[in-house]
Amino acid sequence: MSTIADVAARAGVSKATASRALSGRGYVSDDTRRRVTDAADELAYVAHSSATSLATGRTQTVGVIMPPVDRWFFCELLAGIQEALFALDYELALYGIREGTETRERLFENVLPGRRFDGIIAVGIQPSAQELEHLHRSERPLVSVGPYSEGSSAVSIDDVAAARIATEHLIELGHRDIAFVGGAHEPAALSFGDARRIDGYREALAAAGLADRARIAEAPPTMPGGYAAAVELLGDRRGRPSAIIGVCDEAAIGAMIAARRLGIAVPTELSIVGVDDHQHAEMFALTTIRQSPREQGHEAVRLLQQRMHRPDAPLERTVTASSLVVRSSTAAPR
Repeated sequence: MSTIADVAARAGVSKATASRALSGRGYVSDDTRRRVTDAADELAYVAHSSATSLATGRTQTVGVIMPPVDRWFFCELLAGIQEALFALDYELALYGIREGTETRERLFENVLPGRRFDGIIAVGIQPSAQELEHLHRSERPLVSVGPYSEGSSAVSIDDVAAARIATEHLIELGHRDIAFVGGAHEPAALSFGDARRIDGYREALAAAGLADRARIAEAPPTMPGGYAAAVELLGDRRGRPSAIIGVCDEAAIGAMIAARRLGIAVPTELSIVGVDDHQHAEMFALTTIRQSPREQGHEAVRLLQQRMHRPDAPLERTVTASSLVVRSSTAAPR
């Protein structure tokens, strides 16, 4: 394999000049640059990332920290981040570790401080763990994705508005007994974004004079979680709600499967709304609040690129659009 020394020797220049010519950093005459690039082509020379890092002070690598990518939202978001970084010739170092684990604590306290990244994208960081504070101390360009973004540029949807719009849709249809599936009784077990969606649900009920009708069923934000919570909610015919809002589409789809197994017709006996516009939402004809995590990934990289080029620029927060998508899982109550 050819080295930068081989390229320099063939072009008749020093290694430093060859490096400047190939990296585009520093002055080199047009004639010298052509000789060096021709020599590199003839020798099939490819710059090693470590050598480039030493020459420029940059690693061309961005660290991405997020929960495990076993849910649709995080998979789509990661795909968007990867697409945008690849277009900029950046590599991605992924740390997908579950919150509240010793491994994650070790990541923030011991691992990340020793890693060299040009920037960091932090997804779904929770305020209780003080993880964002650890990242600030690293003094590297930082962008967060999600509602908690203290001291960093960020991209998110308006979680309060998303749940409020979903609840208002059901209220406008005539529903008065609306349950929320996906909450947690213990605040420490509830993600910051999910807590804000519960706030939006309560806000809409209060505005309609239904604050005392709020009902929150604890459930993980997954299909099995939504299914289990809905089975318990719907088991008592007398206390059954006429509508359910899922904290996300996966919880809403789980509730829909539970209703069908219990012989409850959707939407004539039960209306269901989700949040996300998951890839399976259309298949289940689920009414939902649409967001695009892939576009959020693109936007996160754009914001990070700005922070890397202008570290002292004012922080910027992008709230991406979300809209109500009405399908056939909602209707006026009987």
